[in-house]
Amino acid sequence: MNRALFASLVVSVALVLSACAGTGSPNQPALTHDGLERVSGHKFADVYLRPGADLTHYRHLSLAGCEVAFRKNWLRDQQRDSRSVANRIQQEDADRIRRRIASACNEYFRAALKREPAYDLVEEAPNGEEILLLRPSIVNLDIHAPDIQSAVRTRAYTTSAGEMTLNLELVDALTGEVQGRVVDRRRGVEHSQLQWTSSVTNRAEFERILRRWADLLRDSLDRVRGA
Repeated sequence: MNRALFASLVVSVALVLSACAGTGSPNQPALTHDGLERVSGHKFADVYLRPGADLTHYRHLSLAGCEVAFRKNWLRDQQRDSRSVANRIQQEDADRIRRRIASACNEYFRAALKREPAYDLVEEAPNGEEILLLRPSIVNLDIHAPDIQSAVRTRAYTTSAGEMTLNLELVDALTGEVQGRVVDRRRGVEHSQLQWTSSVTNRAEFERILRRWADLLRDSLDRVRGA
């Protein structure tokens, strides 16, 4: 893939994700704390690019491990609202959920990029060439009714499993400078009536969102190279 095409590919990732995102935040600032400017004219997602960034010299992609963070005070709120001490979620439960979602995020993103015809993901660039690092993180994870499968059997009913936000950064791996950022908030399917919520239904719903993000990323790359 030549350098000009790769530069177009990188920009396309941001723009396609923004056009296909589920929920936007139009009141976000035009300039971020780290000097990225918001790209206007795209529905829903918040897309930022560094002014004058030269992306033509990047020849390789790398994918960082996904980081996951709950909504602020999520654990405290879950413990406060729990009706049973036996079913009260603990820090180790929250850590286990974070690890599971991070693992699924890594799996779906990598699988999407390695699906044939596969993209060349590298850890270190050959011949000292520079790498553009894709750095995904999940923030504001909010699971409305986490099921920790305790010995005491209870049922929880919700209209939605919850929500989470993807923060995908395009980073110069050598300098650590962020070249672009895409933010995409997604909610679980909103039902008109209460539905039984369990660890199985929660996992299925959040993995559905992760697969969607991974597929959007892959689709944007494929459209640029004409696959």
